[in-house]
Amino acid sequence: MKKLLASPVPVLLLAVALGAGTGIAAVWRAAGPLVAEAVKLREQRKADAKAQGWDFWTIEIDGLAAELKDERARLRQQAEQLDQRAARLAAEQQELEKVRAEVAALRREIADRVIEIQADEMKNLRALAQTYANLTPRAAVAIIRELDDVIAVKILSLMKADVVGPIFEEMSRTAGPDGLPLSARAARLSEKLRLMKSAKPATPS
Repeated sequence: MKKLLASPVPVLLLAVALGAGTGIAAVWRAAGPLVAEAVKLREQRKADAKAQGWDFWTIEIDGLAAELKDERARLRQQAEQLDQRAARLAAEQQELEKVRAEVAALRREIADRVIEIQADEMKNLRALAQTYANLTPRAAVAIIRELDDVIAVKILSLMKADVVGPIFEEMSRTAGPDGLPLSARAARLSEKLRLMKSAKPATPS
């Protein structure tokens, strides 16, 4: 033991060992809180990743998430555009139905105003027109006032103008059931005569 203490080498080695141990202990004491903080931060990141449904998170996953977000935004924009287009088509369809209804109403109005003599009734109408033409205007008006406009127009259309004129003149002086002159009806019959079209008699086979 005295020999060991007398030699400087063992003493030097012991001093170095003691110094290194002391330094390591000091470093460990200083680094302990940093290591604990690093471990805590790592555990927090893992917990966040698990909350997002992943046990790990990488740059590639960040990129994929961004792409998915952009795709959702694009699909949402397309859906809005489709909704707007559907709304425009619905409005155009409603407008088209409105136009169709107006055209149908106009056709019905024209059909009501335009009177056509069918070939199979031409013979009887000619006979009636000849009979009324032989009456006085007053007598013809007395009969015509009891007829509806369609029959009256068909008969008048088969008369000559110089016969129809006095009849209308008499109507303007004759009172109707309401006590008013028949001049308004004469004007209405005149308009229907203007729009009337006659069917050609069927040719015998």
